[in-house]
Amino acid sequence: MRLGRVASPDGVAFVSIEGEGSDLAGESSAGSWTAKEIAEHPFGTPTFTGRSWPLADVRLLAPILASKVVCVGKNYAAHAAEMGGPAPEEPVIFMKPSTAIVGPNAPIILPPSSSQVEYEGELAIVIGRPCKDVPAARAKDVILGYTVANDVTARDQQRQDGQWTRAKGYDTFCPLGPWIETSLDPSDLEIVTELDGEVRQRSRTSLLLHDIPKLIEWVSTVMTLLPGDVILTGTPEGVGPVQNGQQVSVTVEGIGTLTNPVAAKR
Repeated sequence: MRLGRVASPDGVAFVSIEGEGSDLAGESSAGSWTAKEIAEHPFGTPTFTGRSWPLADVRLLAPILASKVVCVGKNYAAHAAEMGGPAPEEPVIFMKPSTAIVGPNAPIILPPSSSQVEYEGELAIVIGRPCKDVPAARAKDVILGYTVANDVTARDQQRQDGQWTRAKGYDTFCPLGPWIETSLDPSDLEIVTELDGEVRQRSRTSLLLHDIPKLIEWVSTVMTLLPGDVILTGTPEGVGPVQNGQQVSVTVEGIGTLTNPVAAKR
């Protein structure tokens, strides 16, 4: 099931996105897809209100409103190398505030205080139930599904501050979408980031240093995870700067494409 969150003519709603075709992400195919309204929330077994809209007639929002976004740093060896450090033996985690989340096609706003804002395309995990101290062998039991993320980073401030909260935490610095895929094997998916149509990152989730079960086990020993919480699994090599007027697209195989324009703060 593909779970989304949309602004419809009747308000904001969780939906199941259904239809036929191979490219949900394409504008040309959106008209053949339908957004079916889910009553209340998408956790557990969703129930439907009976209302639906053509996907082309609604606006996709961030598919979930997380209480927290937990991120994993240097989880691809090649990215650790390009950042000038060794690959960590254990997961390195940090957090983004929930206010950093935006959805597809929402602009990434460049803060005037930074001169080096960079994209980081990633696969994201969405948690489906409250959990703590989850063993890796049971990680699948607490996952709602997977979505696409962009861990936008003010790289100059990351270096300057010596810790990552400001650099990772600006409003609009956590695009998520376009929807959550609940039926997906995440172990070997291609991930591609394009800047103005030019490929800048290309890798596979099979190259994660710490796989998804390990990440859920590690994070849940530290903190309780709640339904809707998001874990960003790390970015591959090829990160780079974005400028006002450019457009970033991150595609994860089996999910779709998350596209966001880049804009200067007015």
